[in-house]
Amino acid sequence: MASGDFCSPGEGMEILQQVCSKQLPPCNLSKEDLLQNPYFSKLLLNLSQHVDESGLSLTLAKEQAQAWKEVRLHKTTWLRSEILHRVIQELLVDYYVKIQDTNVTSEDKKFHETLEQRLLVTELMRLLGPSQEREIPPLLGLEKADLLELMPLSEDFVWMRARLQQEVEEQLKKKCFTLLCYYDPNSDADSETVKAAKVWKLAEVLVGEQQQCQDAKSQQKEQMLLLEKKSAAYSQRLLQEHRLKTQSELDRINAQYLEVKCGAMILKLRMEELKILSDTYTVEKVEVHRLIRDRLEGAIHLQEQDMENSRQVLNSYEVLGEEFDRLVKEYTVLKQATENKRWALQEFSKVYR
Repeated sequence: MASGDFCSPGEGMEILQQVCSKQLPPCNLSKEDLLQNPYFSKLLLNLSQHVDESGLSLTLAKEQAQAWKEVRLHKTTWLRSEILHRVIQELLVDYYVKIQDTNVTSEDKKFHETLEQRLLVTELMRLLGPSQEREIPPLLGLEKADLLELMPLSEDFVWMRARLQQEVEEQLKKKCFTLLCYYDPNSDADSETVKAAKVWKLAEVLVGEQQQCQDAKSQQKEQMLLLEKKSAAYSQRLLQEHRLKTQSELDRINAQYLEVKCGAMILKLRMEELKILSDTYTVEKVEVHRLIRDRLEGAIHLQEQDMENSRQVLNSYEVLGEEFDRLVKEYTVLKQATENKRWALQEFSKVYR
């Protein structure tokens, strides 16, 4: 590689600062990695001009943002329709609960029956679907024209729709006041005007608190990461500071353990030895050995007496010549025989220790 292909330290640091200032996709790189690979840093710097921080291209990111905007718009539209439909269903349910307990007025009866009839016919027409290009026969052989005959009268529908708006507004107002009292129980004693003013600002307040909650969660996450790093660093430092002390204590404990284990092994070997001796030497054998030992002790005693006599004789005839040599040889034989019997007696004594 030519010398011109390498980056100078100053150029590498400049590229590093530019890369760190960009919002790059997550790649888990440290400053040391970027300094050691300056051409990769250049690649990231060029790449940052075409992608966003999530890794998407700028064009695709723009299309994605537009798609999410449309999704939120459709979601808002759907939620409005869903809320309106549920409120109307609740009105019908409340009506049927009401007629079970009290008598209702003719206007209430007419309103709810017209509303229910209109909803039912509209739902059936939706189930039938478009009449054009239909490949299968309609449900129950019905056509939309058949269902239109079941629609309520136009003047009844106009009157019902005007009252429905008031009923829906009243129902939504009750729900808003219920939500307000749940959020702020002290608002239960306020007037409707004050409650309406508070409800008007409630959405903004909730959005602000939601943002605060998200910010608090983000801060908590950052603090947890920082705490984990500090805990790891502290643990490492503590381990390095006390490693020798801990190792010394561990060696001492291991030495004590080995000492106790060695003592236990010695006791176990002694127990095995005693068990072998007890299995090998029965009471009869021990009695016979005791008799043999008594005889050997008696023979040793006699040999010692003979040896003492021989020593006295040697002392008396020390001045003799050849006769003295003969006596020395006799003394030696007696001494050897005494030592052999003493050794045999010691061996028998070891057995009964």
